[in-house]
Amino acid sequence: MGRVRNILQSKAGSIISVCPDSTVYEALELMLEKNVGALLVMNQNKFVGLFTERDYARKVILKGKASKETLIREIMTEHPQKVSPDNTIEDCMLLMTNKYIRHLPVLAGEELVGIISIGDVVRYIIDEQKFIIENLEHYITGE
Repeated sequence: MGRVRNILQSKAGSIISVCPDSTVYEALELMLEKNVGALLVMNQNKFVGLFTERDYARKVILKGKASKETLIREIMTEHPQKVSPDNTIEDCMLLMTNKYIRHLPVLAGEELVGIISIGDVVRYIIDEQKFIIENLEHYITGE
């Protein structure tokens, strides 16, 4: 089974983040632009939380708040579940399934190195299974 570092190596792009003083509306615009469902919240290059579509739905829309007036710091998840690059993909799948979460920030010690989503995990597992099946087929057929 692969490790989180394998997913991060295959993901292109930099860390997409907002600061705690950004408005929810600004964060939503960035999420739309980058086509992501979560943003890392950084304060002076330090990871301080996570903002997700779920945070928006539950803490802004359902509470009748205005996204142009509400700050990320007011609704972000301050202590989200985290993983390290050395965690296995299986560890992540279990954590995401048991905690009903879709995004995991990845930290090497105190340093933020990325984020993985449930989509990344599922894609990795499918690719790994496809690779194993192809190798078994080659082995069986002698190719």
